[in-house]
Amino acid sequence: MPRTLLLSLTLCTLLLLCVLGCGKTEHLQGRNLYLEHCANCHFEEGQGLGLLIPPLAGADYLRDNPAAVVQGIRHGMEGPMVVNGETYNEAMPANIELSEFQIVNIVNYINQAWGNDYGLVTVEETRRWLSAE
Repeated sequence: MPRTLLLSLTLCTLLLLCVLGCGKTEHLQGRNLYLEHCANCHFEEGQGLGLLIPPLAGADYLRDNPAAVVQGIRHGMEGPMVVNGETYNEAMPANIELSEFQIVNIVNYINQAWGNDYGLVTVEETRRWLSAE
């Protein structure tokens, strides 16, 4: 009987861990890619750097310009940009080594991280926006 009880407790514990872990890995690949390719400038919490590097957390630019965000990740950005009423004019380097799928993962992560709720982009949209340049 103790062996059966131990087995039952083990299975219940595993089931509970699986249930508690549901949804915890959402956008995990995007988060990891963000930390590798973006956080060195925009920082881990997307806060940016003063008036040099725009924030991503709570950024109206992300919400209003998904195509420009996708294109900017791939090809970089130059020239003035207004984010939350502040003008930024620091160049952002291109990330040409990132695949379309990796860009989608990054954008979907930043669109949902730090309290952002800016929807999701698809691979098809990303392809269309990248080919429109």
